[in-house]
Amino acid sequence: MINNLVYGVGLNDADYKISSKATGKKVLCPFYLRWRNMLARCYSSKYQSITPSYLGCTVCDEWLRFSSFKKWMEAQDWQGKALDKDVLFEGNKIYSPETCVFVDVGLNSFLIDRAASRGDWPVGVCFYKRSGNFMAQCSDPFTNKRGRIGLFDCPEKAHEAWRKRKHELALLLADLQTDARVAEALRERFSY
Repeated sequence: MINNLVYGVGLNDADYKISSKATGKKVLCPFYLRWRNMLARCYSSKYQSITPSYLGCTVCDEWLRFSSFKKWMEAQDWQGKALDKDVLFEGNKIYSPETCVFVDVGLNSFLIDRAASRGDWPVGVCFYKRSGNFMAQCSDPFTNKRGRIGLFDCPEKAHEAWRKRKHELALLLADLQTDARVAEALRERFSY
């Protein structure tokens, strides 16, 4: 059984072949692929060195067995979507049936705060050298473009403008959700 451990913790108890080469390329079972990627986020030091926001994340005991995760995933609306652990519970670090949901990739991107790449300023804020002010910007999930909100004399005011715009966009996204839990989480996420 030790040969079946994935990232030293996950038990691959699949009763079928998880990969095939029918088209000449290796194709992994989509259930297994999502499960393995979830384990990598939590238990691969290489993955965490590239994406440190996953440090401290864990997988519940139930989902350490591939068959349990697969059974849950089969009951979800998952095709074309990303597994998300913190849309329902902001800041959540545990992958489990109670905390996870599949969301559109665009929604998943909308929720990422990119803390590691934004520098010293609050989320949504950068220093605009040309004017000597702080600029608030917010990515629009409908246009996939970063929109400039305005210039402000301090980072706190710029951040508040960002949060207001982010909340407006979250409300629009909430109206498009088929999962009521996701819609409610979006309505609450950036409220002010």
